[in-house]
Amino acid sequence: MHRSRIGVLLIDHPAGSYDAAAAFWAGVTGTRRSADTTISDDDPYEPLRPLPGTVKLELQRTGAGTPPRVHLDIETDDVPAEVARVEALGARVATRHEGWAVMEDPGGMLFCVVPVQTGADFAAHATTWP
Repeated sequence: MHRSRIGVLLIDHPAGSYDAAAAFWAGVTGTRRSADTTISDDDPYEPLRPLPGTVKLELQRTGAGTPPRVHLDIETDDVPAEVARVEALGARVATRHEGWAVMEDPGGMLFCVVPVQTGADFAAHATTWP
């Protein structure tokens, strides 16, 4: 048995468009960006004002050649079990990483299966799978 849920909605932009896009999405959501926000290859994420409910909204600076896009993170307490579950539903693994995976749905949309990221509210909002 394992649990999973959609935990994070990420707005991805490569470095060349990141600053303008981050300022735009911060304005759209009413998020005040920190003056000392440092986005790096080691930590390419910047939080925005949370969405209503329990799904986080974040910006992600991606590498060169990655088009702007939106993707979901499915967080889980058992990454291999969740990868197997969504593969059985028709997804495929695009890239495996240590502890997480980039996946594609049957139509080619990317999403990630990651360990729990949202903390204490995970168990209260996750679905338990056999």
